[in-house]
Amino acid sequence: MNLLKGVPMKRRMKHVGIGFRKDFAEDFFEKEILTPAFIEAAPENWMGIGGYWKRIFERAAEQYPVYSHGLSLSIGSPDPLDWDFLKRVKEFLQRYDIKIYSEHLSYSKCDNAHLYDLLPIPFRWDAVKHISNRIKDVQNFLERKIAIEIVSYYTPVAAEMTELEFINAIVKEADCNLLLDVNNVYVNGFNHKYDTKKFIEGLPLDTVEYIHMAGHEQVEPDLIIDTHSEPIISPVYDLFEFTVNKLPKSVPVLLERDFNIPELEELQNEMITMENICRKAWSYERAVA
Repeated sequence: MNLLKGVPMKRRMKHVGIGFRKDFAEDFFEKEILTPAFIEAAPENWMGIGGYWKRIFERAAEQYPVYSHGLSLSIGSPDPLDWDFLKRVKEFLQRYDIKIYSEHLSYSKCDNAHLYDLLPIPFRWDAVKHISNRIKDVQNFLERKIAIEIVSYYTPVAAEMTELEFINAIVKEADCNLLLDVNNVYVNGFNHKYDTKKFIEGLPLDTVEYIHMAGHEQVEPDLIIDTHSEPIISPVYDLFEFTVNKLPKSVPVLLERDFNIPELEELQNEMITMENICRKAWSYERAVA
């Protein structure tokens, strides 16, 4: 696979990538405005497709490393794991040589009903055991570790531990990696009134494999909704800078924009802002090399 084809490496970013979407796929190639280090794809949106969109995706995969962020594993569900689905995911990951597969610490399926939202899991020890065992089963089947994303939530459900204790326990019990969504931490900290920097310092930062960044929408004076439809705001950039300076190593960073897609120049500018923060924080790696 020729990763040097297409956008010249001197224009490529080193750390920051973008979610590859059909909304701008054609402009992505024709205008050459976006210069990400990698692209991210949801397996559910691309595996099993044919024709025009398969050719488009394969063209992207020839030019960029691909990482994968799943939507429907439903790791917290009481339902059995969908092994047919996981088989197709495994084939997709192998087909495109995808190094990172991540999913949400939530659930979206119950009694075989597929929901259109990511629902919160109770912060409880029985949930820790249930989810950790399921993650281990998935990792054994896929023959790789997966990265579990800290998700936004709007009310705790029957909690008997803190969110931080819950996340740390699952990462330890499952021996999995962490997808640190900085915007989700900001949203949760705002909505539930906790110190986001202390929260990040309390995470197992050595397990962070991947970072997500996105925008959100404030709908009430005391309520933020994680929408992925707005530009990233300054306090989230500040928290991002704090985060990358705390990590023991550099990791890929993704810009998520799922709705209200702006001009590509705006997305490029957001990526450049994050890339500059990363290069400043992780300049020691170049010095060591």
